Amino acid sequence: MPEPAALITGGTSGIGRATAELLHERGYRVMVTGRNPDTIAAARKELPEDVVVVQADSRSLADTDRLAEEVRTRFGELTALFLNAGVSRPAPLASIDEAAYDEVFATNTKGQFFTLQKTLPMLAEGASVIVTVGIGATRGMSGGSVTAGSRGALLTMVPSLAMELAPRRIRVNSVSPGAIDTPIWSKTDMPPEARAEITAAMSETIPFGRFGTAREVAEVVAFLASDAAGYVTGQDIVVGGGIGLRA
Repeated sequence: MPEPAALITGGTSGIGRATAELLHERGYRVMVTGRNPDTIAAARKELPEDVVVVQADSRSLADTDRLAEEVRTRFGELTALFLNAGVSRPAPLASIDEAAYDEVFATNTKGQFFTLQKTLPMLAEGASVIVTVGIGATRGMSGGSVTAGSRGALLTMVPSLAMELAPRRIRVNSVSPGAIDTPIWSKTDMPPEARAEITAAMSETIPFGRFGTAREVAEVVAFLASDAAGYVTGQDIVVGGGIGLRA
């Protein structure tokens, strides 16, 4: 039996990279995508040498076609597809222009949808599709309307996709990370002191009292990719340390 194979979009940093490392540890052949030259270079240097790192922009259908062909050539079929690529552009409603809106939806929604479509022929019988959504899609966050809307669109697709792909026993689920300590958070434009204050304030709203780690989200993704989740489909799993439970 061939080794399981996984494609992870947005896999050169943060949750995607942590998932690539974990699945590789568990015997998967892994391919990751990214569009940032710096994170791509770091991933090629630091990930295991047999992890395939592909530069691909999920906004580009030409890139998606090229990625699908790369999957076909290298792996033949996929056991797991983790649709994780995404951008966050927090901004007040009044300041959002058309270009910013289009970039977020093209990356977070259109890009992930068409990656699934283009790789669908390579998904093995009984494969697992996991989509990153995030708690912002279901819990209000000031300035987060566009990002939440783009991710929320994916969330509403999950049940219908699960129904459509059930005849092939392909499972479709999503994960919704809460406050997770990833490079996206650490590289925000705010000064370090302000970021530390916000981190402390946010941690007080989380029952576990801290931000989560990318590895903790990766563990849930790996579960959904595994046979242990063979009867789980059409679901969203929140990985947030109990965020939202307090009044």
